[in-house]
Amino acid sequence: MNQKLIDAAVELAGALARENEALTRLDLARAAAMLGAKQRAAEAFEQARQAAPQEAGHAAPGAAREVERQLAALAEENRRLLERAMHVQRRIIGTVAAALPRAETAGRYRSDGALTPRRKVPAFALSARA
Repeated sequence: MNQKLIDAAVELAGALARENEALTRLDLARAAAMLGAKQRAAEAFEQARQAAPQEAGHAAPGAAREVERQLAALAEENRRLLERAMHVQRRIIGTVAAALPRAETAGRYRSDGALTPRRKVPAFALSARA
């Protein structure tokens, strides 16, 4: 493995580990802010890997396999944590949606046949900050 590939692998592993830590804590805003850094690290790693494919397998095959194994483990954990975060967000959105008052779809009629005025739904705000 050449130094550029090693550096790119270390950077990608660090980006995945940082995002995984944020996802473990369900700090979704922090995790989302890390997306750009993770994408740049993954692109740099892929470019370095493609620039020296023969070196990655011949110079230190054991080290290359270990780096590959570690990155695969971090990526799998990242996938699992992202799925968990999406599940949690779906549950939160469902809970909030269920708590909202439902708007009447059809008006109600009075005894004289006229429509009754619809009840106004109060305005409210929801903050994403914890």
